[in-house]
Formats: sequence, C-alpha cells, structure tokens
Amino acid sequence: MINHLKGKLVEKYPTHVIIECGGVGYFVNISLHTFSLIPDAENILLFTHLQVREDAHTLFGFAEKQEREIFRLLISVSGIGASTARTMLSSLSPEQLRDAIATGEVHIIQGVKGIGAKTAQRVILDLKDKILKIYDIDEVSINSNNTSKEEALSALEVLGFVRKQAEKAVDKVVTQDPTLGVEAIIKLALKNL
Repeated sequence: MINHLKGKLVEKYPTHVIIECGGVGYFVNISLHTFSLIPDAENILLFTHLQVREDAHTLFGFAEKQEREIFRLLISVSGIGASTARTMLSSLSPEQLRDAIATGEVHIIQGVKGIGAKTAQRVILDLKDKILKIYDIDEVSINSNNTSKEEALSALEVLGFVRKQAEKAVDKVVTQDPTLGVEAIIKLALKNL
C-alpha cells in the first residue's frame, strides 16, 4: 500500500521517526540498523511496510530495500511477529542475518534477545531456500567463507582476544570482502581490534 515515504524528518529516536509528508506526520517504527543509517538531514526517504491488523495500522520504515525484504521474509515465518523481526534487525545487520540463515548458523540467530533454539531453527528451515534463491547465493562459497571466518576467529582467540570482540571485527572484514582468505581476515581484523 505505502511503498515509501519521502519527506521532512521531524523527530528521530532509536525506535521510531516522525516524517512529515504533505502536511501529515507519519509515525514510523524503525530498527537500530535503520536508525544508524538515517542522516540528520531535513529530507529523508524510507522504504516502508504497512502492517494492517484489526486493532492498528502500523508503519515500519527501512533505510534500505534489502532490510525491508528480509523483514518481510521474517514475518512470513510462523511465530515471528513484526516486533520480533524488528528486534532481529536491530541486533544483526541484514547481511549478517541473511548469511546466518543461508548457512544455517542457529547460534547467531539464537543470540538475538528473545529468540530461542526452536524459533531460530524454524527461521532457518522456512527461509534458507528462499534466501539462497532470492540473493542467488552459492552454498559452496558461503561454506568455504564460513570455514575461513571460523579459523580466523580461533586464531584471534589463541592470540588472547575475547571472542565477542573478535567476532565483531571478523564480521566487519568478511562483510566488506567475502572472498578473503584466513590470513587476510586476521590481518584486517587486527586493525579493527
């Protein structure tokens, strides 16, 4: 129904924004990922998803089309509502979530507050094939990249870094260039630690 909103940014909070379009102020729920991408400029554009329920019409806004696409996939899973999907996109970037689903990494999805093992498994079961098809991802390249990532993480742990910090640094490097080998990932991750 409402594909996007382009207008004046009136208020900006980590959970929502108010955008004025043609004299009407729209209350738009956002994720922390979108919050970090919204400039403090006067005019902004957000891609939207309108959820119509018996008791409310709720607008969700996204800085990128990919985030909206993943949000829509998430809410198609039984047991995942809009609030849970927004929490997932606030905890993980769309790329991290997409890759975790594509590779079947339950522990990453389970790391999101409020997501248990069964829900994480259901998300992967329901969405893995769709994600692979939509984003034309080759499972073989993801698995080899995953191995390199895990080896790099293990090496950084041996060097004395805390796993959570090392994971953030390695994820940042792998997101920028998924084709890197173990040595290159370690070198670049060390610069971010």
